[in-house]
Amino acid sequence: MSTPSPAERYARATSAQRHPETAAFAAMQRFTLDPFQIEGCESLEEGRSVLVAAPTGAGKTIVGEFAIHLAMTTPRDKAFYTTPMKALSNQKFRELVEVYGAENVGLLTGDTNINGNARIVVMTTEVLRNMLYASSSALRDLRFVVMDEVHYLADRFRGAVWEEVIIHLPADVRLVSLSATVSNAEEFGDWLDTVRGDTDIIVSETRPVPLEQHVLVRGDLLPLFDDRAGVATAQVNQELMRIRSANGRTFEQNRQAIQNRRSDGQHRRPHKGGQRPLRPAAARRAERIDRPEVIDLLARANLLPAIFFIFSRAGCDGAVQQVRRSGLRLTTAPERREIRELVEEHTRALPEEDLAALGFWEWRENLERGVAAHHAGLLPAFKEIVEELFRRKLVKVVFATETLALGINMPARTVVLEKLEKFNGEARVAITSGEYTQITGRAGRRGIDVEGHAVVQWTEGMDPQAVAALASRRTYPLNSSFRPTYNMAVNLIDQFGRSRAREILESSFAQFQADRAVVGLARQVKAAEESLAGYAAAMTCDRGDFAEYAEIRGSLSDLEKLNRKDATAPRAVRDARQRELQSLRRRMQRHPAHSCPDREQHARWAERHRKLKRQVDKMRSQIEARTGTVARVFDRVVEVLTELDYVRVEEDGTTVLTAAGRTMRRIYGERDLLVAESIRTGIWDRLDAPSLAALVCALVYEPRRDEAGAGERGLPRGAFRVALSETEALWQRLDDLEQDHRLPGSEPPAVGLSQAMYSWARGSLLDRVLLEADMAAGDFVRWAKQTIDLLDQLSLVADAPLASTARAALDAVRRGIVAYTAV
Repeated sequence: MSTPSPAERYARATSAQRHPETAAFAAMQRFTLDPFQIEGCESLEEGRSVLVAAPTGAGKTIVGEFAIHLAMTTPRDKAFYTTPMKALSNQKFRELVEVYGAENVGLLTGDTNINGNARIVVMTTEVLRNMLYASSSALRDLRFVVMDEVHYLADRFRGAVWEEVIIHLPADVRLVSLSATVSNAEEFGDWLDTVRGDTDIIVSETRPVPLEQHVLVRGDLLPLFDDRAGVATAQVNQELMRIRSANGRTFEQNRQAIQNRRSDGQHRRPHKGGQRPLRPAAARRAERIDRPEVIDLLARANLLPAIFFIFSRAGCDGAVQQVRRSGLRLTTAPERREIRELVEEHTRALPEEDLAALGFWEWRENLERGVAAHHAGLLPAFKEIVEELFRRKLVKVVFATETLALGINMPARTVVLEKLEKFNGEARVAITSGEYTQITGRAGRRGIDVEGHAVVQWTEGMDPQAVAALASRRTYPLNSSFRPTYNMAVNLIDQFGRSRAREILESSFAQFQADRAVVGLARQVKAAEESLAGYAAAMTCDRGDFAEYAEIRGSLSDLEKLNRKDATAPRAVRDARQRELQSLRRRMQRHPAHSCPDREQHARWAERHRKLKRQVDKMRSQIEARTGTVARVFDRVVEVLTELDYVRVEEDGTTVLTAAGRTMRRIYGERDLLVAESIRTGIWDRLDAPSLAALVCALVYEPRRDEAGAGERGLPRGAFRVALSETEALWQRLDDLEQDHRLPGSEPPAVGLSQAMYSWARGSLLDRVLLEADMAAGDFVRWAKQTIDLLDQLSLVADAPLASTARAALDAVRRGIVAYTAV
């Protein structure tokens, strides 16, 4: 480390005097804070909100943690830390407990409530939104809110929640928005500044641990970029280009030609600027090398631990089995003992019959080998164990789907991408540059690795230029997915009235982006109008009104083109067109401007004027369509609510909630209107607890695209069938009503998981339920917890007997692996 100059020492001393808390906090950290982290902390200390956009692994959360530090320096002040996922909330909760103690940290994730009145509370974003609408007393003394992964507001299903929170937070709360690197950070920051007040935009595109990019071609690790000159040129490695364009040679012939050009074929670790690849000692086969060979290659190059991203759950599980069959073992005897102890400690509360159904002992044996899978189908408790073992460097290789790239603190030395495409439910599509950046961002552990490594495996037809483009583009745009919902509408009307509610919605990021586009269009219209004025002057004729004459000529030209294009039209139509053509020709020839000697020169300007006028009219239509779009959707939502008597208009013109509207204030989710109507009409009142759990499951469950629509075969009989039929009929009526009001409507209830949820609520064993569900344990747990969330809402807002049935159903579902949490 170089010795700071006198000027640098003076600058640091001066900064420490102006920002003593930043200096004190920085001194507590294990690393020297980066400039963007210091800038963010200083902005917060000066009383401003911040938007911090930086790459994965750059250390954005340090700024959020400083906000918590500031809150704890003042008695009674609170800080909330929000995340988009329960797993992230659980992880952050554990980290903060280690720093501030269990008495000062709480956790609220819908199904978990720990110390909710603490000064520091970690929660999912939906929980904070619900607290804001309920005017919760927990908001008192709130000073900071950290919104981690705030770029989730682009999520089309949940993104609106982030905007609701940002808009409704009290004005004196400072907001810390942490985002992945997005290409329109300034636009998003400008909106935050508009709705929240003073907000500093802090953007960093520098990774604290440099990332080296490689392509694995059979047994060779080739650099993706050729930077031998010592200056990054972002030029694609020419060896890769030669491999792709092998001039008709076989791969082996091409590879031999490359080998002949090398003077040194010895085994070497890949390094920046190097062209020589890493080669395994054994002779390489022509076909793609197996995963155990790839792992062995990385192990000998000291490139473990590694995460292999495989865009398929079955592929991840199959990869673990492939390694198991190969006999590969990456752990020592002491490590295996430590793994077994940690696994037993974390699973002690799970029933043994559930462990058997989950294939626990084989899974544990794989962990002891140092390998694991990580995907959404894995039981949450098992995923937490994998994450903990990987962080402790006990598990060396994880095969994961891209869900692992979404914020979990689980960095590796190396990230391997087996393919650059994935199945999106309908077709195989290439991953985006944003996805590539998120995935490879896991490579490189700060304070441990000098550099991280991203390895893309060569596949038939791979274009190195396309891979380089993915690796070079670090940003992607952040676009709002905000749309008014019924629950949002009744809460806004209740708190602010309809007129003020419209104004609030006009302040959304969605409308801000639309208005930005309108500003651009308006600028174009203004420039075009100036051109139109010039064209009008140029076509002015002293013989007569040339604009009128040009319009006749234009109409004549359009009709002639139509006549030629539609030559097969019925005779009567063609005769009518001929008469119209003759009339237009006579009008043109009789027009005074027709005799102008400069007629054709005027006509050229007139034609330009006509074309530009059409463009201007189109832009004006776009402006009209975009202005007030969010408020117009809100008006349609209110029309539906009025027709169903959730709101009513008083004699003085004000809009107020009815009793049904007050109930809807506390119903959250995609099915808010259907749930509210089902409660009001009493169609679920005769259900027992297991049947209610099964019906609620049909409202939250989203079948896979390839899943055939399930009929009623095998579903519970009696009251359940009646309630389901009435619910489906109610959904159809509501969907028709929404279509009448130009709203998108919703999908019908999906009963594909209802029988399994019914069996689970009746106490059936896990292996039978998973067989009925035909899904992985992790998926079943996820849907069960969403079922619990909705049952909990019913228990709070419904009257007896439905409320008590909902509570009984909730207790019946929340057992065994569904109830287990490692927090």
